[in-house]
Amino acid sequence: MKTIKADIKEGSYKKVYLLYGTEPFLKNLYRDKLKEGVLDGADEMNFSRFEGRGIDEVELVNIAQTLPFFAERRLILVENSGWFKSQSGLADELDGFPDSTVLVFVEEEVDKRNRLYKAVKEKGYVCEMNGLEERDLRMWTATLLKTDEKKITDATMTYFLEKVGSDMENIRTEVEKLIGYTWGRDVITVEDIDAVCTEQISGKIFQMIDEVASRNPKKALALYHDLLVLREKPMSILFLMLRQFNILLQVKQLGGEGMPSSAIAKTVGVPPFAVGKYAAQARAFDVDRLHEAVRYGVETEEQVKTGQLQEQLAVELMIVRFAM
Repeated sequence: MKTIKADIKEGSYKKVYLLYGTEPFLKNLYRDKLKEGVLDGADEMNFSRFEGRGIDEVELVNIAQTLPFFAERRLILVENSGWFKSQSGLADELDGFPDSTVLVFVEEEVDKRNRLYKAVKEKGYVCEMNGLEERDLRMWTATLLKTDEKKITDATMTYFLEKVGSDMENIRTEVEKLIGYTWGRDVITVEDIDAVCTEQISGKIFQMIDEVASRNPKKALALYHDLLVLREKPMSILFLMLRQFNILLQVKQLGGEGMPSSAIAKTVGVPPFAVGKYAAQARAFDVDRLHEAVRYGVETEEQVKTGQLQEQLAVELMIVRFAM
């Protein structure tokens, strides 16, 4: 991201950029920064946007080979094309584009063996955006609050992030709610967070698995019933429980192999700052027990789908089985 910032500041752009990863807020932020910088106030006639699979590649190439009208650059934005996980002839066309054309790809997933990926990496810049490290996420959140002269302690910040999760767009929304709620006061408290912030279901699931790990089926079931009151579907809860156990299994195995936290986060698909929390929770289970939980969850899901088990009861049985 520093490279993109430097390019914008210097007004010197690569031929092509690829922004990809699991954090949509960052991808959209830098997509918009590049658009603003490249066009530099020029008319939208020098901007073209393509989205989704089935993009007309010939049309895109023709536009890319056209010189900009009364401006220094032309910008072409391509979002979620799928070309970085499939075949595309665009890799052979990049050299034919004039220096005045800047091409920006925004994708969710890529295959690094893909020809287009290799061509972009060689001729432009590739930036993977999977969220911020905990230290940076805390600083960013504090900056959002500071804009409205709000203060927050380290402990309260930890509580806030645990409650609302690591999705940056969601954090920004919850910060705006806090700012409005605390009008006339400058310090954010835990009580403020409880009053207006929406807890992510993943946080509830984490608490529930904590109670399972503590061999406390009564509290785990109480948290489950809280989710039902909030109209969460039992099968959605089962899916998230299964996902949680699968994450714990991977974190435990990879950590046991000596893999660093940053690499574990990337492999498992969780925020870097959350790896420590998952590792701590995983210590309450041995590997065999986690394998059993994943296997049991899959079997339970199948039994519900085939009508052998009622869905609410199925989740209760899983909670009790692994909390005993």
